Formats: sequence, structure tokens, C-alpha cells
Amino acid sequence: MSLTTTVSEGVADYHVPTAGKPCKTWYKVFGDLSHPGHERPLVVVHGGPGSCHNYLLPISKLWDTHHIPVVLYDQIGNGNSTHLPEKKGDVSFWTEVLFRDELENLLRHLKINNDYDLLGQSWGGMLSAAFATYQPKGLKRLIITNSPASMDLWVESSNKLRLTLPEEVQAVLDEHEEAGTTDSEAYEEATQVFYKRHLCRVDPWPEELAKSFEIMGQDSTVYLTMNGPNEFYITGSLKTWSIIDDLHKVKVPTLVINGRYDGAQDEAVFPFFNNIPKCRWVRFEGSSHLPQFEEPERFFELIGDFLTHARVEEEYGSV
Repeated sequence: MSLTTTVSEGVADYHVPTAGKPCKTWYKVFGDLSHPGHERPLVVVHGGPGSCHNYLLPISKLWDTHHIPVVLYDQIGNGNSTHLPEKKGDVSFWTEVLFRDELENLLRHLKINNDYDLLGQSWGGMLSAAFATYQPKGLKRLIITNSPASMDLWVESSNKLRLTLPEEVQAVLDEHEEAGTTDSEAYEEATQVFYKRHLCRVDPWPEELAKSFEIMGQDSTVYLTMNGPNEFYITGSLKTWSIIDDLHKVKVPTLVINGRYDGAQDEAVFPFFNNIPKCRWVRFEGSSHLPQFEEPERFFELIGDFLTHARVEEEYGSV
């Protein structure tokens, strides 16, 4: 059964005392958040940090296929939300806490903070896992897709994959990282070789993904400050990030997803499975970092069933 898609968008005021100006979080809702006959809304948290919602737009189809209202949003500093380029390099401003508080603020603004599910992709999964360790009362189910449990594990995974690149590509990467010229065209071209193997294996890249990269390239404040020049050379403030010691505090049923060719290799996601009490882990054999594009049929069937299956709580234990 298909529903007529209802789409709305808006902004939530987000008060950040140290921002120096008013901030707003932009969001887009697919479906009806107020209708009691529908499934719980799913809030989708994008990656980066420093990307935007566009590459996750395919998830909006869950409204048509499973009657799940879907909320996409751009985190502060990104996309359609307030930009703060003057904060580039300010590691005391761009923190996990900033984005956790923003998510909580958005949930309250939408009046869904008492009943919702979360899906976080890459950095969004890291943020969502951290958010879930505080056991927010309204969170019912959690999906962590293509995310590492620590940045040390992410770097180990990425370095292992990097060693499989052609030697001449590795040489270019090494040369420019040592010289501090990671903004060069040659380095960017070598980076794309890695991305086409381990970020998205669909060729050409889907329009939504290309758009996210285009937008992120227009303002790299958040990405460069928190992450670094790319997905495998981490120099930003997240370099020492880890949620492993707190994962036992996640009490909701959790689905963890990664890809065979993913930067988040098995060793990077295993701590989620090993430490979250009610957790299922699924690896996509034909995917790298973006299974919504690489294996869409299986991806949407899996997450749709997880979010709507009435017996999940019984199978994972009661919430």
C-alpha cells in the first residue's frame, strides 16, 4: 500500500550561547507526525561530521512503504542550517555535546521527544549511539549504520583498506600527507580512488550523494575541524573519540549495519554488538559505506522490518 507523500519543512531555533548569533536547525518531514495511526517517526542523523541530509533522502521512502514518518535534518554548520565559518578550527565549539543538544532540541520542537526511533549513518551513528547512552525516555529503537565505535578502530580499518589501493595511489597519498598539501588536486584524485571502493561503489555516484559532497565543499568548517581532509586521514578533534565504554548504557533494541568494503570494517563495529545488550548486527556483502545506494532493496526491507516488527522488543528483551 502506498500513501500520498506529505512533505513539510521548517526550522527549529537552537540557542547556542557561544555561537555569537542566533542559530537554526533546518528539517524536512516526510509524512504526518500528528496522526496516531501511523508508525513511530524515524529521525535520520547524517554523517560527516559536516555533511548534510541529501544523501539520506532515499530513506524518506519508508513513509510510502511502511507508513513511517521520516524526519531529515541538517546539523548546525551544515546544509540549510546556520553556518558558522568563523568557528573553523574551534574545537571547543564543535563538540559531540553541541550536536547531542541540537538533536534533543529538534525532538522537542517537533513534539516527538516522547516516542521516536533514530537512524544514524557514519558520524550520525556515532552521535546517535552517544545520544542513546543517556537513555532518553522517548527513544524506542536505534539503527547504527556504517559507524565505528571508536575513531581508533576507524583509522585501523581505513589503513587496512588503504593498503589494498594501487601502489602509485598510496604513494601520492603519502607524499601529500607528509608535505601537508592535502588540498592539492593530485591528493583529491587519489582520495577519489579510495572513495569509489570504500565509500560508494555505485558508478556514477547517485545524484543525492554528489549533491551532499558539493554542499560540503562549499563550507568545510565542521568537517575539517572535527574530522580532517578526508575519510581516512583523521586530524580533527574526533581523532580520539570512543563510545565503547558507555555502550552498555544503550537499553533499546539496536540494529547495527556495515558493509564488506566499508571503512567501518567488522572490527570497528563489533564493540556495538558486543556491548549493547539488545543488538543485532548485519553485514552487507555487496556494499561499502552507503548500502542505501549499493543494496537498496535489502537495506530498506531490513530497516523497515526492524522498525515495524511488533515482536522486536520480545526478541531483544523488553525495553
